[in-house]
Amino acid sequence: MTPRIHVSRFPSPIGPLSLATMDNQLVHLDFDDNEERMRTLQHRRYRHIQWSEQPGSAPRAIAEWLEAYFDGVLQPLPRSHIRLTGTDFQQRVWQGLIGIPAGEHRSYGALAEALGNPKAVRAVARANALNPVAILIPCHRVIGANGTLTGYAGGLERKAWLLNHEAANLKAV
Repeated sequence: MTPRIHVSRFPSPIGPLSLATMDNQLVHLDFDDNEERMRTLQHRRYRHIQWSEQPGSAPRAIAEWLEAYFDGVLQPLPRSHIRLTGTDFQQRVWQGLIGIPAGEHRSYGALAEALGNPKAVRAVARANALNPVAILIPCHRVIGANGTLTGYAGGLERKAWLLNHEAANLKAV
């Protein structure tokens, strides 16, 4: 059976988000203007897939998490509603990203070191770039070693907004 990915939209203060789900799990979250990137990455993961626009297809827990996040409340990550498909190394990097507290950031080197492989800076950067679930898996919290904002598929303005929002507004529940 050919896998089917349903795409729904979520409005955010920094632009509409595309939420791609499969079997009631989020497989990709990105900004609408990155939809081609989303389709390319998902075609690599699932060779033959069918796409359909289906408003409201994202799990309610994901939409509630995003609503709370943009309202300044950091809820526990709804992990059971997220399907991350990647290599073992990518999975480790993505779990490392989850471990960076909101309002903080790490360099690629610091993340590589925290993962026990300080020489893997470029591999960490690549895995970070391939993160399929923006915002929930906070790849925006990784910055350059010199403290500058670097590489974010959503654009550096959005990355800056997310970091500023988290530092100024987010409080955990």
